Amino acid sequence: MKLISFAIPSYNSEQYLSHAVDTILTGGEDVEILIINDGSTDRTAEIADSYAQRYPTIVRAIHKPNGGHGSGVNRGLEEATGLYYKVVDSDDWVDEKALQELLATIRGHLHKGLEADLYITNFIYDHALEGTKFTRDWKKHFPEHRFCTWKDAKPFFGSEVLLMHSLLYKTSVLRGSDTVLPEHTFYVDNYFAYKPLPHMERIFYLNVDLYHYFIGRDDQSVNIRNFTKRYDQQIRVMELMADAYSYEQIMTMETGLQKYMLHCLSAIMVNTMMFCCSGGNDEIRKAAYQDLWEHIRARDPKLWDYLRHKGMPALVSWMPWKMRGSAMRIGYQILCKVVKLG
Repeated sequence: MKLISFAIPSYNSEQYLSHAVDTILTGGEDVEILIINDGSTDRTAEIADSYAQRYPTIVRAIHKPNGGHGSGVNRGLEEATGLYYKVVDSDDWVDEKALQELLATIRGHLHKGLEADLYITNFIYDHALEGTKFTRDWKKHFPEHRFCTWKDAKPFFGSEVLLMHSLLYKTSVLRGSDTVLPEHTFYVDNYFAYKPLPHMERIFYLNVDLYHYFIGRDDQSVNIRNFTKRYDQQIRVMELMADAYSYEQIMTMETGLQKYMLHCLSAIMVNTMMFCCSGGNDEIRKAAYQDLWEHIRARDPKLWDYLRHKGMPALVSWMPWKMRGSAMRIGYQILCKVVKLG
């Protein structure tokens, strides 16, 4: 049995795909690597096929028409045979020593007849071109190296939200969560790190720095020039998140999960606000953002009230649009310096 299926959605990734695959290969026969070639026009398909030929018991090359990152994640989940499922972007990589510790931990748990629904590990913002790093760990939020539930989770604040890079889902539970990502849409990792969480009852936080998130390419989605252009896609993701669970559903969840879900929605709504108002005094952007609020109010007035008056968006919503954009650009620049995003 494969312990972990690693899906690598890949589009025109010939320059860095091999590095991602090579680091995961150190997991040996305990891992399955699914290279999802998303309609690439460079040598990505050739590289994927080469790995599948050299490591037929570990690597599978899956070729599909271009559908975007979300479609690659969806296809990987359909194809996965591992007990757990993890997504690794094609320009990122895993720490080999941390991977061995994670696999050993899972084997140890299985030997005792124990299975987590969700393993949480740390990730590193790795600005490899400049040699700077920032590690995001979860020591403040979850007990280390023991099984816990959402009742044990401590509060999250500000920009602290769980990201896809930290999450290893049990495959069967993830499938049961009915999490399907939209195609041709950036920022779907926010939804992927939100929708399945109420289904993940048994949690294990392993305090290792497993995932390296490469920072530094001009075309990355976290680049402020790019995300202001893609504000409509962020709105689409935020709408999906708001629709996933009603306010009343969230309020029936365990206290720790309840607080986290509302915090996460609040934080991503602030991000969405920044996407919209940081691109200038554009009436089209402003109207699209207002339409999002109206969508939430029409579907779930209680969630609208929470986000509007009690969540983080309330802290800046009083500002005029142009002033809000300036304030949020400054805030993002400070965040980038702290976590080495730029």
